[in-house]
Amino acid sequence: MVPSADDSRVSILAFLTISFVVIDVLRRLIVNRQHKRLPPGPVPLPLLGNILSIGKEPWLNYTEWGVTYGDLIFVRILHHEAVVINSQHVANALLDKRSRIYSDRPYWATLEPFGWSYNFAFTGYNDKWRVGRRLFHQTFRPESALKFRPMQIKRARELIVNMIDDPQRHHSHFATFTSSTALSAVYGYEASARDDPLVQVIGIAQDLGIPLMTPERAMILEIFPFLLKLPDWCWGSSIKHDARASTHHMTEMKELPFRYAQQHMVDSSFLGQPSMVAENLQRIETQDDALKPMLETALKDTAATAMAGAYETTSSILTCFVLAMVLYPDVQKRAQAEIDSVIGTDRLPMFEDREYLPYVDAVLRETFRWHPIAPLGIPHATSSDDIYDGYFIPKGTTVMINIWAIARDEKRYPDACHFMPERFIHANGMLTDDDPKQYVFGLGRRVCPGRATADASLWSAIVTMLATLNISFAKDDQGKVINFTPEFTTGITRRPTTFPCSISARSHFRPELLDIL
Repeated sequence: MVPSADDSRVSILAFLTISFVVIDVLRRLIVNRQHKRLPPGPVPLPLLGNILSIGKEPWLNYTEWGVTYGDLIFVRILHHEAVVINSQHVANALLDKRSRIYSDRPYWATLEPFGWSYNFAFTGYNDKWRVGRRLFHQTFRPESALKFRPMQIKRARELIVNMIDDPQRHHSHFATFTSSTALSAVYGYEASARDDPLVQVIGIAQDLGIPLMTPERAMILEIFPFLLKLPDWCWGSSIKHDARASTHHMTEMKELPFRYAQQHMVDSSFLGQPSMVAENLQRIETQDDALKPMLETALKDTAATAMAGAYETTSSILTCFVLAMVLYPDVQKRAQAEIDSVIGTDRLPMFEDREYLPYVDAVLRETFRWHPIAPLGIPHATSSDDIYDGYFIPKGTTVMINIWAIARDEKRYPDACHFMPERFIHANGMLTDDDPKQYVFGLGRRVCPGRATADASLWSAIVTMLATLNISFAKDDQGKVINFTPEFTTGITRRPTTFPCSISARSHFRPELLDIL
């Protein structure tokens, strides 16, 4: 059979791509030999590097390698050079103190094809990132984010209603809480407590897109970009189908809520409600007409970035909290006792109570630490060569912060696999200075700009759940406890998969308390 022209083109593309990889690897090896020392690490295989040793949960292997090689290790993933940071000390030294060098992002081949190019969290250290960061910071810096607190308390109480009415779908209620809170803060959109159409649009886009945005898939596309051009009937074309679906739903997530905000700008009640889009659309109106389209596009992209970031992180952390309450009932009882002693049973917690509830804050800190939902964060990249502790770190190196290793450091956190909020409490009952928010939200100039708002949303949800609900092991029809082994998703983020649990209202709970703000 004579090969078709398409087959010949694919073969040529594959040959050229593999040749490029081989040449690039050899070039890097030659260049690196000219320098005294790269950071230590496992010996890479030719062409493949260390990719076969990394596994589906690379943070675990990186942590194990850290025992042998130290807090800064060098790995090669195919033709990519990477360093993994296994301690907060080294992370601060590089990402904070040398942020000029360590604030770039590596190339992510799936961003454009999968509809994620809008997300400035993945953007390189450039003007597009600076514009997005500035727009984000204006609304969500700590002092500005205070205006969202009444809304966050309201949404937390809506969450309780949903959890009492339908406790088995708590994971879905967390997604609703997260989306509705973010929609309000970003777009000024008041979502309905259940089955809101915009909440569903966001959920579909994120639930489809996030599992596809893995480093492994990005590497495959970088090496074999022709996979996006294969005919639909051809083996290997599934990645193209996924990209098409992801782009469609991401476009809906970006366009529909923004269009809502634009259409309601003439509504005086809408303008009186704080939101990132409303505030910035008003500013854009005062700009030159030539600048308005560019500024609107930047605002639209930044708003969608805020939605994407909030959706996965907040709902995942709340799911980890519920898992902890099931597995560690004594923690739940102690937190409830603190709330009852400080607040009583005639009202629900408010933000003004937070400073008087240190153990609840310790529970939130331990939830951040116990199972980090982004074990490797979002990778950084070096924008120039650097020398640290005598080790050479080349320009263009991918830099990963192993948040898992920091959070599971046995010297810092004895019995690190156990959920122990008291590790953050002094003997006098005051909180310690050790706060996992200092590393779980990232470091340096790429630290999450919405971390203050995210922290407040999480606190409002957790303290309200503790005040109103009992969370425990589920039981079967014979009244026996249903034991289970927690399992987690893998990828760029990590969350518990569905697990059995029992959620019910506490004995003193009265529904009318939810109406008192």
